[in-house]
Amino acid sequence: MPAKDPLPYVAARVPARAAGTLRIVTWNINSVRLRIDLLKKLAKDSDADVICLQETKATNDVFPAQAIEAFGYPHQHYQGDKGYNGVAILSRVPLADHGRRLWAGREDSRHVEATLPGGIELHCLYVPAGGDVPDAKANPKFAHKLEFLDHMAEYWGGADARAKRVLVGDLNVAPFETDVWSHKQLLDVVSHTPPETTRFAKILACHGWIDATRQLYPEPQPIYTWWSYRNRDWRASDRGRRLDHVWVTKPLGSRVRGIYVMKGARDWPQGSDHVPVVLDLATA
Repeated sequence: MPAKDPLPYVAARVPARAAGTLRIVTWNINSVRLRIDLLKKLAKDSDADVICLQETKATNDVFPAQAIEAFGYPHQHYQGDKGYNGVAILSRVPLADHGRRLWAGREDSRHVEATLPGGIELHCLYVPAGGDVPDAKANPKFAHKLEFLDHMAEYWGGADARAKRVLVGDLNVAPFETDVWSHKQLLDVVSHTPPETTRFAKILACHGWIDATRQLYPEPQPIYTWWSYRNRDWRASDRGRRLDHVWVTKPLGSRVRGIYVMKGARDWPQGSDHVPVVLDLATA
């Protein structure tokens, strides 16, 4: 029997947003141009103020900025590479202090940041997947991923944790036992190996990040945000992993009002293998 759904799913929709909240959605869209109609659907179904995307797979010159502005998101900050990577912040509300950061010495498009009204610093991040072999010596992609995570810990360990920050994205690590369908079987599978999960814990601790999803839905509640395309009937097998994350710093921890995983989006025609995750944050 598939695991019981851990969060309050309502088809592909989330509950109506309460007054006085800011709604931020994160989604690995797996090609923004291919799934532009699904992005429009997400905007309508979620009623998001801000949508953060990963794996947009579009260079800046072909990013569909006008189409996205037409369905209500005129404030945009994006950075893309041809055929892979790519991140974006799309917003109904003004964005200030646009920026990006390079991690592990690579000139790629895995991070953008901007400041929201109220002084909230928002980071959209896409951590490398790491390939298939969990051996840094045999697999350069896995070595790069570990270096990337180490760089994150170094950077956030030196940053002011008193700032109001939100970090969202496809972080490509399922850190807890109930973040995967089988802890025992996935211990040597990239995304859930000890070298990754120990680094993940270090990043959270070094900056005082709060894992907002687990704050509201602690273990042993199973939570997944990704189901492989290889699963012919993904709902029946329910072999998922929680790869998509929402973190807040301590000044925002008490302002988290809701976390929703839009599981129904996995059934959208030509959908991504990831589903959107929604954060509702009190504005004061």
